[in-house]
Amino acid sequence: VQLQAFGGGLVQAGGSLRLSCAASGRFFRVNVAGWYRQAPGEQRELVARIIGSGDNTEYVDSVKGRFTISSINHKNTVYLQMNSLEPADTAVYYCNANITTPEGGCRYYWGQGTQVTVSS
Repeated sequence: VQLQAFGGGLVQAGGSLRLSCAASGRFFRVNVAGWYRQAPGEQRELVARIIGSGDNTEYVDSVKGRFTISSINHKNTVYLQMNSLEPADTAVYYCNANITTPEGGCRYYWGQGTQVTVSS
């Protein structure tokens, strides 16, 4: 199983970016998918996650009202729409998913990071 993230870049404060993360390989289903971020010198933190079919979402307080996580299950893709970006959002963003394998087990996978830089 591989997770591949796209969509980072450089944007001015107040701008928007959309991150995508696609799961590929042999698996049964994605149970939970989320986005984490890590700024230089900081610990990696959970930004948002979506559970199951998408009815349940969670956000860190600092992004509530600005970021939206969504998924298209039949495409095995999760998105993070980021609006009203602030310099404090600058970080490497990682996607993460808990996936049920064909053998019935569950494990977490990480995608490669994608850099988001917000200039003031």
